[in-house]
Amino acid sequence: MPVLQLGIPKGSLQQSTIEMFSKAGYKITVDPRSYYPAIDDDEIECMLIRSQEMARYVEEGVLDVGLTGRDWIEETGADVLEVAELIYGKVGRKPLRWVLAVPEDSNIKSVKDLEGKRVATEVVSMTTRYLKKHGVKALVEFSWGATEVKPPRLADAIVEITETGASLQANRLRVLDTVCTTTTRLIANKQSWEDDFKRQKIQRIALLLKSVLRAENKVGLMMNVRRKDIEKVVNIVPALRRPTVSPLFDPEWVALNTVVEEKVVRQIISELLAAGAEGIIEYALNKVVE
Repeated sequence: MPVLQLGIPKGSLQQSTIEMFSKAGYKITVDPRSYYPAIDDDEIECMLIRSQEMARYVEEGVLDVGLTGRDWIEETGADVLEVAELIYGKVGRKPLRWVLAVPEDSNIKSVKDLEGKRVATEVVSMTTRYLKKHGVKALVEFSWGATEVKPPRLADAIVEITETGASLQANRLRVLDTVCTTTTRLIANKQSWEDDFKRQKIQRIALLLKSVLRAENKVGLMMNVRRKDIEKVVNIVPALRRPTVSPLFDPEWVALNTVVEEKVVRQIISELLAAGAEGIIEYALNKVVE
């Protein structure tokens, strides 16, 4: 039986990725002593791989498909197929930034002031290209971690990834510039993509994961409405395209079903009641497929 080799990012994205797969309908169970999580699909085998290495292993065919940041695809120069952009992170759902930062009291005010200085970062290639673009020659050193604590004694500046900026602020660092903005990508090995079974499997995973992200912060809203009040209610309810209206046993009434932003419900609930809606039900969504 053919099997799809799937790479799950180990580290900061691990838990949010597993939760997203769960909402998509895939139960992934991680044994803390193993790098091979179990998944409730006999046609998929999982492996935990750090995001920094994911693109390289997908390119080499060790994995058929995996999730990693666009930054690491660029950093490694891996030749892979980007199947889908999936905007999610450890904390929020915004793109992440690699930023150039210096100590708050540093006399370095712009990238031009880095001439001859030392820069610590995990993304050496990306940083080197960035400095070259600005015509600056500086020593770029690979950082094995805890990059925020290196200035000013071990480096004059750093290029570090941030989601909220809290860690940089806690270490009294000042952002000078954004080097790169990145989001998570579902990537595939190009040869695997040519295999019908694997391509269809990958496409299904991409569809379901995108539908999970599309459903976030949205809820389903269902209510009963008299036919004569439909137009008033519909004008209140924002729908993805248009609400679904279904007949009820009583010909004078219909059921109206739609999807709205969760925060909208608190704003419109009293208006719906005043417009004639009854039996209003709000329910959670796992996926919105378009």
